[in-house]
Amino acid sequence: MPFAYYNRLSAADKRTYRRSDEIVSVPLPGAESLRSLPPRLELALKAEDPVLARTVATQLLKGMTAALKTPPVRIEVLAVRPHDSRGELHGLYTPAEDETVAAIQVWMRTARHKRVVAFRSFLRTILHEFCHHLDYEHFGLDDSFHTEGFYKRESNLFRQLMGEAQSPPNRRR
Repeated sequence: MPFAYYNRLSAADKRTYRRSDEIVSVPLPGAESLRSLPPRLELALKAEDPVLARTVATQLLKGMTAALKTPPVRIEVLAVRPHDSRGELHGLYTPAEDETVAAIQVWMRTARHKRVVAFRSFLRTILHEFCHHLDYEHFGLDDSFHTEGFYKRESNLFRQLMGEAQSPPNRRR
């Protein structure tokens, strides 16, 4: 079932949305070899060390882009989340343009209380932004919409990296 904004999309965007929604997993070759990185990322957050967090996140992204044979993406780990009346920004993906490399920005601290973000939320934010990268660079989508399939891909990557059991994919009727 499409999200509410689907009805406002152009015909071309609706095709892209439906294609995105159909992709529910991202098989990650060699995911086991990357499983040592999430615990290191958790330690970096506990130590409140943005440099270490960026180093570990960079290793994780390099490992995933290599495994999926996609162009690189760089990551910045910033301090306090920006916010406005609509809420906090958890992460931001900027696609590559001309000679630039695609970029992901994530923030280590919440806007309101300036507390370090919970590890699982931080990792999911990185993976969420990485899924935008995959939409453009791996799946060749014209845009990167927040579809049910998009969120399933994010969860699928998370489970692979954490070594958690995969739930069977929902079958469409």
